[in-house]
Amino acid sequence: MEKPDLKQMYRTKTAGDFPETFELLGKKYVKREDLRYGTNPHQPAAFYRCVDGKRLVLGAYEILKTGKSGLSQTNIEDMHHALGILKYMTKPACAVMKHCNPSGVAVQVGDMPLATVYERARDADAQAAFGGVVVFNTTVDAATAETIMQTVVEGVAAPEFHPEALEVLNDADRFKRNREMRVIRIPNFSSLPKFVDEETDVLEIKVFDDGSIVLAKPYLSRVRSVEDFVPAYAEHKTKGKIEIARRPSEQELHDLLFAWYVNIHVRSNGVVIAKNGQTLAVGTGEQDRVGAVEQAIHKAKTKYRGTETLQGAVMASDGFFPFRDAVDAATAVGITAIAQPGGSVSDYDVIAACNEAGAAMVFTLERCFSHH
Repeated sequence: MEKPDLKQMYRTKTAGDFPETFELLGKKYVKREDLRYGTNPHQPAAFYRCVDGKRLVLGAYEILKTGKSGLSQTNIEDMHHALGILKYMTKPACAVMKHCNPSGVAVQVGDMPLATVYERARDADAQAAFGGVVVFNTTVDAATAETIMQTVVEGVAAPEFHPEALEVLNDADRFKRNREMRVIRIPNFSSLPKFVDEETDVLEIKVFDDGSIVLAKPYLSRVRSVEDFVPAYAEHKTKGKIEIARRPSEQELHDLLFAWYVNIHVRSNGVVIAKNGQTLAVGTGEQDRVGAVEQAIHKAKTKYRGTETLQGAVMASDGFFPFRDAVDAATAVGITAIAQPGGSVSDYDVIAACNEAGAAMVFTLERCFSHH
């Protein structure tokens, strides 16, 4: 029997029999394109946009450079999750995505160039960033394009690209390793709904193997600014009341807000360790909270390339702490401020652990679980 070309299956579209249009929940959808494949090469897939979409963003993407027979489902999902993070950033920012999780995110500090912002996002976990999808919330310039092309990238997306940047990104002779990299223009997405009081007619849809579905409202945050954080507090039926002893510094507050927004699109259980507008590590997909913290700490110690250390870093947890072990693990390596939803029966012990370590803690009063 002739052996199949295994490499070729990743570069060839998997044909599927998908309708050109369909209706769902009273809305009409038209096929944007047949995708290269779905989650895996043997799964056909197609991408549709809502005809009457009021805030069409991802559904209005434009491929400026294609490769490997176009986009896969995972490419689109990576862009979706990146937009869900970057829409909260008010300064130039970059998210490097891998398998629907951020491997690194960074936001501009001071007047640093965009190329540096990208490097900080990439080098938060350069190993995981290899072959990832890079997304910006601002126009990509030539210097940033040059930096992007220094490593293997699956695709790069942004609201706009300078003409000189497109020349660099299309230069297959100079950058052979990225000759099949995709370049995608996504319309400005700052208008996407972000906060709980904003209107949206979009629903999340989860389809199961038997065809049954769950409909849910999409995640919107109550945390508009650092002013919405609440200093941690608790009341125990036998131990009494307790409050956090130290308030976060201004820098810690800004890093906590940044880390919380990143964590919205991290697969749960998830934690984000950040410092100076950059993720140092992302702990994701763990079944237990302390496991997510330990994973993130291990990543930061073994994979982070920067000169920063965990001393003075902050951490955001997408769920509350059922025990103090995760807090003890974080403060032991130098993390000085933590954001978490609050509401655990162990909040008293968790706050006590912070007070013993001299760390700050704030409650978000919301959970941001994501089981995508």
